[in-house]
Amino acid sequence: MKDDETVRQAKRALDRLGEEGALSSTPVMKSAANGVRDHFAARDADTSDRIEVWGTRIARGLALVALIGLVIWLVGQIS
Repeated sequence: MKDDETVRQAKRALDRLGEEGALSSTPVMKSAANGVRDHFAARDADTSDRIEVWGTRIARGLALVALIGLVIWLVGQIS
């Protein structure tokens, strides 16, 4: 009788962990998306200096454009 109750509790615990595990990627994805957004919005730059903030945003945007261009060029070289 005691073993049956222990087995039921273990199954409930495993089911609960399984349900929570399916949702665990959502906070990670949100955190990653927020990190990317904050990076390109230059949240780490000195907010009192508008020139630094906009310069950081422009530089990061240009770096992204250069990366995309490089990837396209490299894929074209493979073909």
